[in-house]
Amino acid sequence: MRRVDGQFLVLAAINVVLLALGAAISGGSFLSVFNLQSMAGQVPEIGLLAIGVMLAMCAGDGGIDLSGIALANLSGVLSAVLVAGLVSSAEQEGLYSALFILGALVIGFLGGLVNGTLITRFRITPILCTLGTQMAFTGLAVIVSGGKAVVVGSPEPLSSIGNEFWFGAPISFILFVAVAALIGVALKVSPFGRWLMLSGSNPKAALYAGFPRSAVVTATYALSGTLSGLSGVIIAARNVNVKWDYGASYLLIAILIAVMAGVRPEGGYGRIVCVVFSAVALQLMSSLLNFGGLSNFVRDFAWGALLLAFLAIARYDLVGFVFSDRRR
Repeated sequence: MRRVDGQFLVLAAINVVLLALGAAISGGSFLSVFNLQSMAGQVPEIGLLAIGVMLAMCAGDGGIDLSGIALANLSGVLSAVLVAGLVSSAEQEGLYSALFILGALVIGFLGGLVNGTLITRFRITPILCTLGTQMAFTGLAVIVSGGKAVVVGSPEPLSSIGNEFWFGAPISFILFVAVAALIGVALKVSPFGRWLMLSGSNPKAALYAGFPRSAVVTATYALSGTLSGLSGVIIAARNVNVKWDYGASYLLIAILIAVMAGVRPEGGYGRIVCVVFSAVALQLMSSLLNFGGLSNFVRDFAWGALLLAFLAIARYDLVGFVFSDRRR
């Protein structure tokens, strides 16, 4: 039986339908340049977290990174506090921006490394480990900030990452697509990608083949943490401050994006391009609900229902069944 990539086709169709529906109910304003730019600017911070969730799920063993948004907030808060003690965001904008970005990425990487080390060295179940570190990261961000928002300001070039455009597209969205493409290529052609997928789909085979599974899992969570740090940079770039409780619903949304993208919860399969399409589709859905004047509670209900629906679809491989054909 030969199979086409049905998940990609379904997600592409969903995006087209949502754009058409939005145009129909808004009289065309949904497809205005301003609205499209606004929606694209909101995708990167949650899309990066969703890629991190995908990578952890691909590693198998019930792997999932629940600490993403907590680590993103910690990266922004801690980096802002540390850098503010060294340089002024108003007087040394370039240096402040460079140090803040570097600090957030390093903090994200270290947080992910902690996750990976706890999982591989101490054999802690990934979902429980990242639940614990999620609370630890949040608590540390509260302690560092005193529970208040930490002012970042609008230093250039940090502010331009979150608020300016390049060839009509938000710089943050271009950055997100570039990072996604880089990771997608790495998963496709590098030994790390092959080891990651084999470790998730068949850990025994990976063990007998001599693959460094512990190193692969640790590197996977470190990469997921780095993506959280980058998400923290974009959050700070889009706002004038960072706070420990930003994006309370982002965890559910990141998991939903990964599941909609066809990432297998049991591990061993996931495509970056599908995660990107899924993140865009979810942003279109969110904007449509806003156009309809529905409350955030309705939106949260819709996300939960969608998550359950796509888990059921993945469980019975309905997309694969529809798009498969028999070779005679």
